[in-house]
Amino acid sequence: MFPGRTKRQKEQTRLDARKEKEAKRAQRKQEKATRPKRQPGDPDPDLDGLVAGPQPPPAWMK
Repeated sequence: MFPGRTKRQKEQTRLDARKEKEAKRAQRKQEKATRPKRQPGDPDPDLDGLVAGPQPPPAWMK
């Protein structure tokens, strides 16, 4: 039909995706700035509660 119309639609879609990505980046940056800083002796929140060593078998294997 009209090759220019589809090209404009693709460009608009690309621009919308870029704007959404930039908004997410700005939100993450703002969240990171307001997050409290960890002290050197504090445990890592990602590893908190994990136990080293062999893990129990999952429920589907029992």
